[in-house]
Amino acid sequence: MAYLALIVLPALASAHIAAFGPGMYCRDGLPGQQNKNNNLPVAPLYQHTKKDWWFQHDRGCDTSPPPAGEFLELPVGGNFTVEHANNQAFTTLSYDGKQVTDWPDGGSHPDDWHGEWKDNECITEGGWMHATNQSNVQGSAFAIAYKSNFADITMEDLVVFTVLEHTPWKRLATYEVPAGMPACPEGGCTCAHLWVPKGCGQPNMYMQGFKCNTTGTVGTKQIAKAQPPVWCADDASKCKTGAKQMIVFNQLEGNNVPTPDGETPAYNVVAGFKPGAQDDIFVAGSPPTSTSKVASTSKATTTPASSLSSRIVSSARSTTRPHTISASPATTPLPYSTPACVCSEKTVTVTVTAV
Repeated sequence: MAYLALIVLPALASAHIAAFGPGMYCRDGLPGQQNKNNNLPVAPLYQHTKKDWWFQHDRGCDTSPPPAGEFLELPVGGNFTVEHANNQAFTTLSYDGKQVTDWPDGGSHPDDWHGEWKDNECITEGGWMHATNQSNVQGSAFAIAYKSNFADITMEDLVVFTVLEHTPWKRLATYEVPAGMPACPEGGCTCAHLWVPKGCGQPNMYMQGFKCNTTGTVGTKQIAKAQPPVWCADDASKCKTGAKQMIVFNQLEGNNVPTPDGETPAYNVVAGFKPGAQDDIFVAGSPPTSTSKVASTSKATTTPASSLSSRIVSSARSTTRPHTISASPATTPLPYSTPACVCSEKTVTVTVTAV
């Protein structure tokens, strides 16, 4: 005798990775939302017009700025830290940090996390990583424009100033800031968090917006206009030096790094980006110099992200919040046992045969 059983299983939609921290756009979701289970900033960009991929206009994040006076602080000549996650729930911005671990999904994984066949198979349970292992992760970056209005910013204005190799990987990520960077204008600068995955899924790219501000002892040097990066994996002499643009890859408009078939541009040496602070971004002929002027942070409502690494015990479920959250916290944390995501349901028909 055969019986038909209907089993409803959750189908997890692909989640990805964004940077979470002070000054970010789309924190807690869109305007009017207080979504601590927020994954709106994490989706990648693929086959969009420039209007839609530019600072995540496709999902409305460009209309959801941080509170007035809140910035991602960039200590000139120092470093800052953000949290990489596939959902805000797994950062210290939600639920008093009770869902955080060392990893972007709030889970526990070995340090040498890799696919089923090491160095070959993609990490299946971490599809949002787009990777086989950490060495396969191409690198992420931040770019800066000395303008505060998206509509006024051009590709030449937005200059990559720091690169962190083999990221995003773990939750905490610390980026170096070049010495000599000048003070931001009144109202702050605009920053973008950027990365391009290599294989293991759709060939897309990531870009998200931050309000940012240089702090500490700022310089007086002018940052040069950014030029498109050049694919130079086959010949280092082709690598472009100086201020470089973000990578635009696999979009309907704006692609700026031609590559050989089957290759992917990246924020690493294949496109002329060295790890760490990009010290060659200044106008030629005048090396970076510092002044005694201290950049103002008078309206900042957040603790500098650089304090994250010292204030978070990332291997534990910390209850310390390194940020001041303008939104009211959720009253009851969700009991996550799997990565939070947008889920749908599918019905599976199973035939059970009685013996």
